Amino acid sequence: MNTRRLFDLTLSASILAGLLGILAQPSHAQEWPARQPIRVLVALTPGSAIDIVSRIVFEQVSRQIGQTIVIENRPGASQTLAAVAAAKADADGYTLLAAGSALAVVPSTMAKLPINVQTDLTAVGLLANVPLVMVVNPAKGYKTIHDFVAAAKAKPGSITYGSGGRGDATHLAAERFRLAAGFEGLYVPFKGAPEVLTEIIAGRLDFYMSAAAPAMPLIAGQTLQALAVASAVRAPALPDLPTTTELGFANADYEFWVGAFAPAATPRALVDRLNAEIVKALATESVRDRLRKVGGSPQPMTAQAFAEQFKREVGVNAALVKAVGLESN
Repeated sequence: MNTRRLFDLTLSASILAGLLGILAQPSHAQEWPARQPIRVLVALTPGSAIDIVSRIVFEQVSRQIGQTIVIENRPGASQTLAAVAAAKADADGYTLLAAGSALAVVPSTMAKLPINVQTDLTAVGLLANVPLVMVVNPAKGYKTIHDFVAAAKAKPGSITYGSGGRGDATHLAAERFRLAAGFEGLYVPFKGAPEVLTEIIAGRLDFYMSAAAPAMPLIAGQTLQALAVASAVRAPALPDLPTTTELGFANADYEFWVGAFAPAATPRALVDRLNAEIVKALATESVRDRLRKVGGSPQPMTAQAFAEQFKREVGVNAALVKAVGLESN
């Protein structure tokens, strides 16, 4: 090897080592290699809980690292359109996925997925838990959730309910409640939360287990009526609204979260740096306040802890999917 070639290789190795050193610095380091904007592919439509939470958190992350972060909504196919795009993107830290807990469901509900969500994506950080709220049109005249269940049982199969995609968190939450309450119904899939809420408001759909984020202003304005919270505990943003468990429906609770992922081959230093920036953003009072206003609870944790939680939920959801007959064929 000639001297010039050896010099070039040594220089390239030094540059690479320097870059990795910068990326591995603690979260107080503000610099980020600014080759291009960072894209966050949001798996649902604008106005959905995943979209709202992602914008709140990544707006702060953008400030912290001094880098532009662009939100791109890629709804469709139960969040897998965005997931596939993220998994196949360059693993350079410039493409992330923002998805909800339904991502842990699709391995059981969708046959022939083009990716394996556990091996083709890597968990970066959990952004927030968002309580699911059972909402109806006030004009339906239900005073309590028990009135609703009585009406549903009186006309088996007549009650309609929807979600932002077959097998997503709001769908499974509705199924858990329906099974716990003991009534039949007709499920109708939609592209995202805004479309389902529109149908509830119009009176064409009977109930929806909505993420609190898009429903909160509608509940406050009495456009929607909230009957219960589907989470295991009461929502801080709706402290007077009881849970389905409190109301006597055992095993009706379902947790909904929003998290960030990256392509599987993303260097560990980048994943850890991004996780540190997310955790830092979640500790910011303005972010916590904004999340609380839409019903969200910040959930800072390490990338490894989030990866372990995701793996557990894939197994738990597989059992639930089988119980309600949603497994892939």
